[in-house]
Amino acid sequence: MSESRFAVAISSDPSTPAKDDLAPAPSRSTETIERRRRLVEAAVKLARSGGYEAVQMRDVASAADVALATLYRQYASKDQLLLAALSNQTGILRDRLATQPTEGDSPAERVIGVLALANKALSREPTLTAAMVTALGSPEPGAAAMKVEILEILRGILGDAGGLGPRDDGDAALRTLGYVWFAALGAWSSGMIDDEQMASDLTQAARLLL
Repeated sequence: MSESRFAVAISSDPSTPAKDDLAPAPSRSTETIERRRRLVEAAVKLARSGGYEAVQMRDVASAADVALATLYRQYASKDQLLLAALSNQTGILRDRLATQPTEGDSPAERVIGVLALANKALSREPTLTAAMVTALGSPEPGAAAMKVEILEILRGILGDAGGLGPRDDGDAALRTLGYVWFAALGAWSSGMIDDEQMASDLTQAARLLL
């Protein structure tokens, strides 16, 4: 979203700089972050209304008011855009749980609570979720690092909930549970299982692994 700002003179002397001229210009890194935010938001809006196929790079660039070449410099494909959106959602979940942790008498029960919370949020927007899950299945080499990042964020969230640090024996179990979650989302988004079955499968997996 672009903003137009008008400089206001602070004296009648035309040589006096306008107020906005005195403000520091945004850094290149700040501009890049803002540009990426707009691009991901544009992709999310398109996916929300039309699913995976609706996310076309030219449309994303137009909606975000960014040149197509600039978009490709930031994200090489729509899969990367949608994975960035999923990473953002996972980060939001992490921030929420930092102040409102799940409750339970065992690590497994607390982890199950996290998965239930995540799936509840994702199931509210099935079209968008299906698009992001499709991106998770992308064989594109450039998307691999983003998938690992999402998995690591999730592993950290589950580890915090279960009280399991990166050096604990449970770390491998948490990573495996992340794989199971990805697979369950894929089955759910394709209509193979419903919300209830996905919740049941993940609960069983958490109890077995933890």
